[in-house]
Parts: sequence; C-alpha cells; structure tokens
Amino acid sequence: MNTDFLKTFRPQIIDSLKGYNKEKFMADLMAGLIVGIVALPLAIAFGIASGVSPEKGLYTAIIAGFIISLLGGSTVQIGGPTGAFIVIVYNIIEQFGFQGLVITTVMSGVILILMGVVKLGVVIKYIPYPIIVGYMSGIAVTIFSTQIKDFFGLDIKNIPPDFLGKWQQYIYHLDSIDFITVGIGVLSLLIIIFSHKVSKKIPGSLIAVVLITVIAYFLRYYMGINSVETIGDRFSINNELPHMEGITFSIRAINTLFPYAFTLAILGSIESLISANVADGVTGEKNNSNMELIAQGVANIFAPLFGGIPATGALARTMTNVSNGGRTPIAGIVHSSFLLLVVLFLGGLTQHIPMVCLAAILIVVSYNMSEWRSFIALLRNSKSDVIVLVTTFLLTVIFDLTIAIEIGLLLAVFLFMKRIMEVTKISVITDELNPSDKEGASSDDNLIIPKGVEVYEIDGPFFFGIANKFEESMRVVEDKPLVRIIRMRKVPFIDSTGMHNLESLCKKSQDEHIRMILSGVRPNVREALEKFGFCELLGEKNICPNINAAMDKAEKILAEQAILNKKIQD
Repeated sequence: MNTDFLKTFRPQIIDSLKGYNKEKFMADLMAGLIVGIVALPLAIAFGIASGVSPEKGLYTAIIAGFIISLLGGSTVQIGGPTGAFIVIVYNIIEQFGFQGLVITTVMSGVILILMGVVKLGVVIKYIPYPIIVGYMSGIAVTIFSTQIKDFFGLDIKNIPPDFLGKWQQYIYHLDSIDFITVGIGVLSLLIIIFSHKVSKKIPGSLIAVVLITVIAYFLRYYMGINSVETIGDRFSINNELPHMEGITFSIRAINTLFPYAFTLAILGSIESLISANVADGVTGEKNNSNMELIAQGVANIFAPLFGGIPATGALARTMTNVSNGGRTPIAGIVHSSFLLLVVLFLGGLTQHIPMVCLAAILIVVSYNMSEWRSFIALLRNSKSDVIVLVTTFLLTVIFDLTIAIEIGLLLAVFLFMKRIMEVTKISVITDELNPSDKEGASSDDNLIIPKGVEVYEIDGPFFFGIANKFEESMRVVEDKPLVRIIRMRKVPFIDSTGMHNLESLCKKSQDEHIRMILSGVRPNVREALEKFGFCELLGEKNICPNINAAMDKAEKILAEQAILNKKIQD
C-alpha cells in the first residue's frame, strides 16, 4: 500500500492524538464547551436567516461540525453554518425549495471532495485578496439588509428578495416601526458589544440571548406586551433527533442547480481555508488543505441528508476554540456533542428567544465580516485592484452571489494573465551579451553577436498570453537574419499555445531559409516540446545546452553560408 498517499489524505486527528493525555483532554473539553456555547445562538440565527427552522441550523452545527473535526485537515477547525452562506441559501430555498437546497448542498460536497482529491487546496489560497474582500463585504451588507425588518419590528408581510426592493419596502413601511422592539434590539447590541468587559469567557451573544429572552418573557406574560416577536411566533420547535431526508436527483435538477453548487463549494473552500490558515498562525501547526476540503465535502453531503444546511469552517468559532486552549479535533467533537444535548433537552426553550435579539447578533456578525477597513485600504491600491473589488462587491449586493463568484473568478484569471504578461519579457539582442547574462560561460569577455544572427531572450512563462508579444518583438528587427537563436533558460514552463507559436516560427524560418536554434531549454520544457513533436521538427542538433554552444553553432552556420556564397559567385 502506498503510505505516501495515505499521509497526503489523512485526518489531522491521527497525528494530534499522539501523546494525548489527561491535561490535553481537559483543555479540549473546556474549549469545546465554550465553543458550543458560542455556537448555540449563532447556529439558530444562521438557520433562521437562511430561511429554515432554527433546529436545522443546530443540526448543521452538530453533524457537519462533528465530521469536519473528525476528518478535517486542521486540528482546531470548528465547522458549522456561517454568515457567508446565508444569502445564497436563502435564494436557493426561495427558488427551488428545501429539496433544491439539499440537492445543491450534496453536489457542492462532491465538488469539494474532488477539489481535495486533485489537490486544489493550495490553489484556492491564491484567489486575489480584492475578490475575497469584495465577496465578504457584499455578503455583510446583504446580511445586514435582511435584519432591518426584525430589528425595527416593521410590519411587512412579504419582503422582496433583491437588495434594492428590500430597502424600498423598508422606507415605505417606516411608519410601522415598533419602538419597544427597537429598544430591545439596541439593548441587545450594547450587551453583545460591551459584555467582554464583564466576562471574556462567556460570549456576548449568549449573554444577550439569555437576558433579552427573560425580558421579553416578562413583558409578554406579566405586562401583556406582545409586540416583540419570538422564535415560537414564527416557527414550531422540534427537539428530536433529525430524520433522514429523501433526495431525488435528476439531470434537469443537476443542470439547473450546478452553478449554485459550484458557488457554495468555492465560497466554502475559501472560508474554511482562510480560517484554518489564521488558526495555524496562532498554534504554529500546519493544516492539510486538501484533506480539509475533503472533510468539508463529506460534511456537506451528510448534513443536508439529516435536515442540515451548507457548512464550512467558521473563523470566529475556530479562534474561540484556539484562544480557550483547544488543540486537537476532540474540542470540535465536544462542541458538537454539547449542541446535541441542547437540542434533545433544552430545544423547547429556544421558542422564547426574541427575533430582534437574533437580528442584533447577525448585525454584529455582518459588521465583523464586512472587512470595511480592508475595503477602504484597497481603494488606495492600483486601478485594477479597485475595479475588481468594487465590481465583486456590487455584483454580490445588487445581483447575485453566484454571478459574483463566476465574474470574480474570471477577473482573477484575467488579473493573473495580465500580471504574468507584465512579468514575462521578450528582448531582442543584436550586438553583444553582457557576461552576467551568460549561462555556462567560460570567459569573462562580452559575447559578440555577429551580423546575420538574432538573439531573442524570453524571461518568464511562455504561454498563450505572450504569443502576440513575441511576434511584436520580431518585427523590431528589419533585416532578415541567417540564424535566429531563442534563449529559453528563464522559461519555467510552456503551454500548448506557446509550443504552437514556436512551431509556427520554426516553419516560417525554414520557409525563409533561416536556421533556428534553441538555447538553455529547461528539462521540463524540453520534455513538453518532445511530446509536442517540436524537437523532431527543429532537429535535435539545433537545441543547445547554453548560449556559448548556440553561438558556436551559429558561427559555423555563417561560415558554411559564406563558403556556399563564394562558390556561387565563383
């Protein structure tokens, strides 16, 4: 059996439990309990904001959180529902119902597993920062806009799904503001924001939920004030274990929902790997990004089958775990177990939680994920970064996160191409080479380029993005040479377009009776050229190991041509 393969794809729990002892277990136990307490109100809030019942948010934190901790590539990652998914999950349910969400989430899980198997974990980390900030800021604004109705107690029956439509309705119904609800909402915000000055161990969101629920209960049952809406007014709470959901796939459903599944997969991979990398910076560990993607995929396949919604690594809960001493996946498993006990024995109490309190929690969540400082800082960067940032942000807010992901990734590709093209240089040398430019040189003298020889230096990847640049460089030289040397010592890779470009140049040179020579070709580039059949076309003897050998060959060709010309004249 290939042990290297097993090491590449194995959960971090295997390594983290080596030398595990009672002290480490107690640290993980306490950290897991604290994270469970933090996750409780968040899971409920994320579930309701996503358009499902509150227990479905808890089911997600229990099932997905357990799987991500058990199978994941990070020792401290805490998984569950997150704010980043709220907008797209809500839209999927609005258009296709919960069954559509189940199919979409399972498909996204399969995509995540495939991404991990083909080792795309490292690639995801290199998505341009302006795109990530644009996504997150746009999602934050959208989440904030969805909480205005509950925070102000507005009397609106049907809220439009689009951003602009929502705010039109909010402005139109300003006269229906319930000031008691607003007061409780402001109090909730103050408790969440300033509770850390009283206790840093107990999360402000939990303190707010407990205190505000007591106040709302008192107002309703002892003072007869019923204007403050609670979870129980909107949902019937189920405190039983989840039952397995039926799921029916069809080609039509797959085709329709694939873009949404792809969006969930990309968004989930970005958020989970960012969370794992930030945690690594604190713990000094190194996560297995590919195994993390596989774990996220498995979690998103199983969670929806039992009533859950999409899940990923949650940065705030992961950092809570780390700061409270959690160092192995046991802490994440404890967090899931705690939430399971809450659902079974205390689930009925959640019906008394005011909706305005959950709105306050989500407003704080949206503020924390808005990255407004980074957004403002990026506005001072280059024009290309600003265009990408603002475009991604506006597409996320005004249109749809799926469109924003697709356009954002296209922008990332074009940005990459643009920067590679800026880095790759093609220079024409017709007089002499500086000694510092020579590879394998045996002399310190300048290498004089004789008349009738052109030297082209390619510095950077030779891919489809620079094909035109190469042709433009050739037009600089007016007189046709007898020998054309292509220096490729600084070409790290070549793609099919680059090889086709070289092939066309070689055939054109042969038609014009120009000898073409390659110099300093790297082994991997030469292997690609051989597979393409270019080496056979050019001739092995015309591929030289360095510029000295290439120049020697060029001088021999010039000498042979001179002799031939003399014979013709005689």
